Amino acid sequence: MIEDSETIDEFLALHVTDVEEAIRKAAAAEIMPRFRQLAAHEVDQKSGPHDLVTDADRKAELYLTEALTELLPGSVVVGEEAVHANPASYEAIQGEAPVWIVDPVDGTRQFVRGEPGFCTLVALALHGVLRASWTYAPALDLAAVAVRGRGATLDGEPLRAGSPVPGEDLRVATSHPDYTTDEQKQALLGLYTDGVAARACGSAGLEYLSIARGDLDATGFSWEAAWDHAAGLLLVEEAGGAHLTRTGEPFRITGGNALPFTAARDEATARRVAGLLADGA
Repeated sequence: MIEDSETIDEFLALHVTDVEEAIRKAAAAEIMPRFRQLAAHEVDQKSGPHDLVTDADRKAELYLTEALTELLPGSVVVGEEAVHANPASYEAIQGEAPVWIVDPVDGTRQFVRGEPGFCTLVALALHGVLRASWTYAPALDLAAVAVRGRGATLDGEPLRAGSPVPGEDLRVATSHPDYTTDEQKQALLGLYTDGVAARACGSAGLEYLSIARGDLDATGFSWEAAWDHAAGLLLVEEAGGAHLTRTGEPFRITGGNALPFTAARDEATARRVAGLLADGA
């Protein structure tokens, strides 16, 4: 079993493009044939009307689980749909084996509505540390890759998040306060202030990509499911950005974070938004 970072580095040196190819094949086989073609029986609710799952989610995750563990023997997968079926499987994020963190269709509501704003998210972590990530938006034909210490790219071109324009309102995508705890709702309301242009978030993965591209300044998110955040957090980091919880600590994919948290184009912006979240709470 692969247990050390040096071996993971060797794997990534050889197989980053193989992982991307597996993700593209999963989307081509299981997601895009169902895009704007979903039948009623292919869509279900999980915890409520805002938490949807489709046959595309389930089948793409199964495809990726097989493909990724074949690429990296001894690795395990923590996927959104598998964890929904067996919550205990989430604990593998804290285990000794390399773990693939998979969201087969991030932005399922958009996918169900026939909108292109969805993506497939894959991250590779070892001992709670993110090592690489892939963000693929098949309907938009966008593919972003990040490898720890080696930077981030979008369609093969380097990504740099830059910094917000001085004096302009911060553009922030945020969780809707109505879908949070009372404490989190109060913290998120701290973003609705002068100098911040807050809006509801769409696909988390695409919001992170927008930060890495410099098209969005920050996020304010109130949940910590690793499949929604792992890929994007590393993408933002490797593009020069930062992430902080409302108590000023970096977000941990292993959990136990003080929520809400932010990811931002640079350290100063992350600290500013984390401060607003702390003040709101």
